[in-house]
Amino acid sequence: MTSVPAFEKVHLQRRDLPAPVRSLFVVVLLYTFLVGVAFLETGIGAMGEGFQEGLLRSVANPLSGLFAGILATVLVQSSSVSTSTIVGMVGAGTLPVSLAVPMIMGANIGTTVTNTLASLGSIRRSGEFQRGFAAATVHDSFNLMAVLVLLPLELATGFLTHSSVWLTELLRGAEFDPASPPRSPIRMAVRMPVEAVEPFLGVGTLPGLIFLSIGLALIFFALAFITRNMRQLVAGGVERMMNQFIGRGGGTVGIFVGIAVTVAVQSSTITTSILVPLVAAGVLSLPNAYPITVGANVGTTITALLASLAVVRPEGLTIALVHTLFNFSAIAVIFPIRRVRLLPVRIAQTVAAVAVRKHWLVFTYVLGLFLVLPLMGIFLIR
Repeated sequence: MTSVPAFEKVHLQRRDLPAPVRSLFVVVLLYTFLVGVAFLETGIGAMGEGFQEGLLRSVANPLSGLFAGILATVLVQSSSVSTSTIVGMVGAGTLPVSLAVPMIMGANIGTTVTNTLASLGSIRRSGEFQRGFAAATVHDSFNLMAVLVLLPLELATGFLTHSSVWLTELLRGAEFDPASPPRSPIRMAVRMPVEAVEPFLGVGTLPGLIFLSIGLALIFFALAFITRNMRQLVAGGVERMMNQFIGRGGGTVGIFVGIAVTVAVQSSTITTSILVPLVAAGVLSLPNAYPITVGANVGTTITALLASLAVVRPEGLTIALVHTLFNFSAIAVIFPIRRVRLLPVRIAQTVAAVAVRKHWLVFTYVLGLFLVLPLMGIFLIR
């Protein structure tokens, strides 16, 4: 009788894990991934304390404001943090609404960098990487299209600002308790390991680097195993059922799923980054994951709205409403016409097809879109 090598036995046992055990393993890996994102966010905050607000204060016109919003969000990897900061500055009277509007739009672009970084976890596996990178860049493409259409329209007509001022006058009389905004149980659970380590490391460059290193290690470890396990866990029938359900109504169901999940975790980064390994594993198709990312754009605006409740000046609520109306307007402009709606998908698929052949273009894309271009825009456009 032929013996089976030990490493093959381990491989077979791993493939034959019962579905409930594998499901639990995936949940643990997802939690590990989210903890890694939290460590990453904390590390960037520890290294760049005060830089974001200083950066946002330095803008002088709408275009430099757009680039400042991108860069500030890239640095903290959270549009929720950026938009809350902007709301606070507007509410304090240190930033005019006219400059804050393009910053809000820039934050929508900057938040997509985490998705792109998440897709790098499968860069050595061509098929998975191509699907995952497309899932990441479809978010970039949609948000860039939205800004290219709506920013010139806003500068010409002020429709977002005027609508938000009108809504502010209607809503300002409502009574809220800004001292105790609701906190997501999921986000609290994700933050627990970080909060346990923070007192021992403190703030500064070295602690920031340690947080960053831990975060990156956890993210890449989790992503490396999530994709493999999701492919084996989800059978073809379940995969088809998920795609049919989410794809109903031209993506309407997917949009509501994205909104609901993002409101629950209070982070569009978490929602969209989880989609990347699902698409990479072939569990979700790119066209069906796409409306979920669009819904996440809307869901994340809840953070700015909550932040606006803590400021005295009504302009704080106005800029938070601008954020919400901008994302709803993007859906209204791009989604009704099928050819226009699918344009971000086609762009993402084209970019991913090139990236899978030339990996150096991936790093050029990330550095160019999220660092070089914003820096040039801030310092050259005065």
